[in-house]
Amino acid sequence: MPDAPADLLAALRRIVPDGVGAGWADPLADHPRLAGEDLPRAVPARLREFAAGRHAARVAMRAAGLPEMAVLHGSDRAPIWTDGVIGSITHSASHCLAVVAPVGQLRGIGIDLEPATPLARDLWDSILLPEEQIALNRAPVAERGLLAKTAFSAKEAAYKAQYRTSHTLFGFEVMTIDLNGDRFTARFRDPIPPFGVGHRIEGRIIMAAGHILTLASL
Repeated sequence: MPDAPADLLAALRRIVPDGVGAGWADPLADHPRLAGEDLPRAVPARLREFAAGRHAARVAMRAAGLPEMAVLHGSDRAPIWTDGVIGSITHSASHCLAVVAPVGQLRGIGIDLEPATPLARDLWDSILLPEEQIALNRAPVAERGLLAKTAFSAKEAAYKAQYRTSHTLFGFEVMTIDLNGDRFTARFRDPIPPFGVGHRIEGRIIMAAGHILTLASL
């Protein structure tokens, strides 16, 4: 699908907040890395994906009117953004997307990209809370698997958005997702300082180029 990159990037641009830059890169292509962008012991495919993420981030930096900078890699596998910049990177097998914004524009941002295919039923219990499954079961049977994948993607985006503030690793059970058309709300069920029980993160959902794309921001 030759228009898939343009379609995905256009979709992302439609849902990012004002002042946020968006970028795309091909994870199967070779992209140059800047000094410090190392991934020791990575196999070639993982290194290409890693470099594509950094390339997409620099495209997003230009789109946001920011200078291009290296994006390092933390021990927690999260990107390390230079002071003054926040961002998020996501990959699928065929696409890499990134969003970047100046600090002060937002407190945090997270994106996730997933193939628009049903989430396997045997994964539901490890990803979705009982109340989330009850909500999904109100939908037509044919739609439930894709809605489950959308809820998974929304959790990933919301987790990324809050991580810059909490610096805390946690599982799928900590946040519950309410899907509402092209929007979602992630709500904390457990306290993750500085976020308390009931704190909400709002997000967007869009389908494009055979993918589910979710974005959350603080």
